[in-house]
Amino acid sequence: MRYWFLVGLALLVVVTLFAPLAISRPGEADEAGIPAFHVAPPAKGAKLPAILVKEQLWGSNAQYAVQVHAYELAAKIPSVLYQQPCYCYCDRSMGHKSLHSCFENVHGAQCATCLKELYYTYLMHKKGKTAAEIRRRIIKGEWQQVDLGIAAAIN
Repeated sequence: MRYWFLVGLALLVVVTLFAPLAISRPGEADEAGIPAFHVAPPAKGAKLPAILVKEQLWGSNAQYAVQVHAYELAAKIPSVLYQQPCYCYCDRSMGHKSLHSCFENVHGAQCATCLKELYYTYLMHKKGKTAAEIRRRIIKGEWQQVDLGIAAAIN
């Protein structure tokens, strides 16, 4: 009986100590109102859910070039998106885990915030910024300056 109590206690300690490393957002981020994100890229060999492809977008989700092109760019930087928060707060309303989640379904095509953050992330990544640096800039609100009227031309 005592053995199982100690095993349970040890397991509880391990989970308590290591759970914060696996959680999508650090405790201080949640307190600051920062949406969910992953602090590191996916584990080596881990497979992320697929980003939708052009053929999976139709109707109002593919009405504008900026929507379709966003998914094309998202497919080029999935692990960077995985490490970014999404300020439409879809983590709270839809259970999303990061900006990557928005482009696993049609939500990204329907949300100006997701689209702006995607284009911002892609541009910063192209400039050589790390995922952590991009995240700091997103948290500062720099993504809000993206003009979706011209974003479809970004390559």
